[in-house]
Amino acid sequence: MSDQNFVHGLHAVRALIERDPARVLRIELVRGRDDARIAMLVEAANAARIPLERVDAQRLERLASGAVHQGVVAEIRPQAPWSEDRLLAALAARASGSPPLLLALDGVQDPHNLGACLRSADACGALAVIIPKDRAAQMNATVRKVAAGAAETTPLVVVTNLARCLRDLKEAGLWVVGADAGAAQRADQVELHGPVVLVLGAEGSGLRQLTRSHCDFIVSLPAQGAVESLNVSVAAGMLLYEAVRQRLTR
Repeated sequence: MSDQNFVHGLHAVRALIERDPARVLRIELVRGRDDARIAMLVEAANAARIPLERVDAQRLERLASGAVHQGVVAEIRPQAPWSEDRLLAALAARASGSPPLLLALDGVQDPHNLGACLRSADACGALAVIIPKDRAAQMNATVRKVAAGAAETTPLVVVTNLARCLRDLKEAGLWVVGADAGAAQRADQVELHGPVVLVLGAEGSGLRQLTRSHCDFIVSLPAQGAVESLNVSVAAGMLLYEAVRQRLTR
């Protein structure tokens, strides 16, 4: 069975039980651990009528593909990724609500970075995270673990052509703001309180030229130290929070 069918870690499993228990098929717990956090998870699982089983640590290691599982692994029905059409429909459905905030990742390779970006996007109220179908990290158990539950609440939109998706988002009324450490304009100098999609490039290589050509603005984050650029997930979090700061101050 693919590791995409498993969630590991206490927080991630507990979040899924609370938010979408119907997707949790069963939970396996390590033998011998009975602390308060495990007891709370067991109570939540029993309330949701989710089967529980005690197993040895080696089995959990295999199910979690060697990642830190904290003594718990859940088999789940994975959340299906959104299509671009579903994203556009969701945008149209909230046309009269608060301005949408989206995050697009242009070929991020590391699943830890994707998970961290999902977590920040969830915390900042982003509608969805957009990734290309090819040459980029996809949803798996590592992403879910790092996302700490956000992978189950923030939709992941997988698109065949990111540049075309950005063009469609612009036609839907969103501003496209790309991030580049060398940009002269800072993020706080651009209006991010309206409908906007923030676009970050891959680790090392940054934004592809085709992606960059679809951006209305290219912005940088102010840096005072010796490091030339930030980790993509850190930069994504900072840009998302700048958008939130602007929205709150208005």
